[in-house]
Amino acid sequence: MLSREALRWNGWGRLGEGLGLGPAREEAVLAELGGRFGRPLARGLDPVELEGLALPAPRLDGRTLGRLRAACGDEWVRTSDLERVSHSLGRSLPDLLRLRSGDLPPPCDAVVYPGDEGSVAAVLRIACDSGFAVVPVGGGTSVVGGIEPRPRASQRGAIALDTTRMDALLRVDATSRTAVVQAGIDGPALEARLRTHGFTLGHFPQSFEHSTVGGWIAARSSGQFSGRYGGLEDLLAAVRVVTPSGVLRTLEVPRSAAGPDLRALVLGSEGTLGVIVEATLRVAPVPAAHDERAMLFRCFEAGAEAVREAVQSGVPAAMLRLSDAAETELFEVLRRDPVRRFDVAAAVLEGAARLGYGEGRAVLLYAQEGDADEVRRDMARLRAIGRRHGGLPLGRRPGRSWRRDRFRTPYLRDWLLDAEVAVDTLETALPWSRLEGAHRGILRDLRAALAAHAGAGLAMAHLSHSYADGASLYFTVVYPLDPRRAVKQWAEIKREATDSVLGHGGTLSHHHGVGLDHGAWMAREKGAVGLEALRAVKERVDPAGVMNPGKLWTAG
Repeated sequence: MLSREALRWNGWGRLGEGLGLGPAREEAVLAELGGRFGRPLARGLDPVELEGLALPAPRLDGRTLGRLRAACGDEWVRTSDLERVSHSLGRSLPDLLRLRSGDLPPPCDAVVYPGDEGSVAAVLRIACDSGFAVVPVGGGTSVVGGIEPRPRASQRGAIALDTTRMDALLRVDATSRTAVVQAGIDGPALEARLRTHGFTLGHFPQSFEHSTVGGWIAARSSGQFSGRYGGLEDLLAAVRVVTPSGVLRTLEVPRSAAGPDLRALVLGSEGTLGVIVEATLRVAPVPAAHDERAMLFRCFEAGAEAVREAVQSGVPAAMLRLSDAAETELFEVLRRDPVRRFDVAAAVLEGAARLGYGEGRAVLLYAQEGDADEVRRDMARLRAIGRRHGGLPLGRRPGRSWRRDRFRTPYLRDWLLDAEVAVDTLETALPWSRLEGAHRGILRDLRAALAAHAGAGLAMAHLSHSYADGASLYFTVVYPLDPRRAVKQWAEIKREATDSVLGHGGTLSHHHGVGLDHGAWMAREKGAVGLEALRAVKERVDPAGVMNPGKLWTAG
């Protein structure tokens, strides 16, 4: 089970871990960003301490508290400041800004850790009887405001229901290649237990180290190797959800034509229908081999054409990740070590520039895993396609570096916030026919928003999670914070960015979800009839509006 004491309450990840750049590289990166922003960067104010927060007292009366303790056990009902704060905000940029400043919205009133399905049902009954909202929380890594308590005006407060005590691998069906797990199990624990049976789920989102199966389902997650293993919609064979109206469950079968697929209601539901307690997942044998390599293209468009050809011609790849020129350049800044006497990678890129791979160049990371012959064959086919589109192979070194550091990138945000520099992300998905135009147009709009609301900033993107008919685009912005209005500044940029995404025909989210941050745009995404259909389901399974109010179609 995840230990909140081992995690940062106001930042990403575990205590004692960080980006690991070293003093010389940190100084060089800040100098580079300061030059781009037209102002020197220096450390800002220290974040507030937990002890400096002024939290309102919990609104639980003695009777309700006693019933919760009877349902979950005395030690599994907690009201400490650490527990309440850790379960009330996720890890989005505005969440971190509020946590660091101490200007918090009202937190949950208590945190409960039920140990089984019956305890979950009891907590929901108590909440209904007592007039409290319930917010399911797994790892708490939402970056769209998915776990912030927003009780209705008619409700007294909110209870956070932490699922991580329910973390068992219940059984493995080696013949069917499925595994039944409790939804509170986190990524590393799940992989470790599956591997004792010779299997892997193959699902590695960036939040892998600190997120849970239930959270992945609730957010309709997609992992870094989705090209081989699929997203959660492909991995989820069956699910059990405790709702205020009873248990919603699906059968453990490979496919069913018995009406609409109820799994689709649960996938992406973000805790608004009930608490996911159990899942049957499709697993795969642990791969015997893996390989990750890089290729340089003269421009993003050439790389995108190579990715499209690979996917549409059926060449298997676990990952195809193409960084545009701005992201490629930033990664080079982060990678460069001024202490190193001779930089092999820099020398290679200098040579490539003389061959025409200079300004505008884009880097493709591509990977495959499986048996050794399969990996060798698929990587050779991917390399051949890339070279037909002008790609210059860069070998294994960049791929190995990516694999080593792939879960460390979020630590960059915390470190830059110390220097009053913000980093935020947004992602979407589009058909291939509109992808390149959307890439250019959204970047143009992002840069205009950064200039208008921050005075300067960087905007970049990469392509990932490719399909036969399209792909996702993942955008990153880096800009100087105005500490006097940091959250409002973010909101202004976010509004213009989201309008641009929808204006270019993209979805609100490919894998981050909706939460609070995207709720205002859901009518444009789903349409009036679609939104009413979702609301009708919500009202039937949760008539009192107990489950995670204010999110998804209930937003606004």
